Amino acid sequence: MVVKSRLDLGYLALFLGMRVNQLVMERLRAAGFESVRESHGYVIQHLVERERSITDLAARMEVTQQAASKVVAELAALGILEVLPGEEDRRAKKVRLSARAWAVVKLTRQLRRRIERQLMRAAGPDRYESARSILTVCLSALGGLERVRSRRVAPPEA
Repeated sequence: MVVKSRLDLGYLALFLGMRVNQLVMERLRAAGFESVRESHGYVIQHLVERERSITDLAARMEVTQQAASKVVAELAALGILEVLPGEEDRRAKKVRLSARAWAVVKLTRQLRRRIERQLMRAAGPDRYESARSILTVCLSALGGLERVRSRRVAPPEA
């Protein structure tokens, strides 16, 4: 099935991503993760590989230490993050994902794989891979691919 659109590639990619995120969030909520918000993913991405200090987290998120502390406190209250005292300096707290956060990460990855298979069936495997390749080249051309690879994608500005 061929569907025509007058939207440019950037908008099509944006709207597709927004719709995928909407579906993932709906399914997360249906699975019992009502308190999880899309914006939490922008913090979680920095902690998937390892625990970090709040200072390091702030630097990676490109926000002040106070802003990072605030979001860490919010996510800790929701049971998404665990805050631990620092090893050398107890005031230099470490932050890591909780078991609840890992359950969200695991489920989110499963949901995204299901949606990806649905899209692949709709477009056909070759066309799907071609579209993915084109979007990757375009993202790279605009300097965004490295931020994705290094897990430093900034949230949209409010």
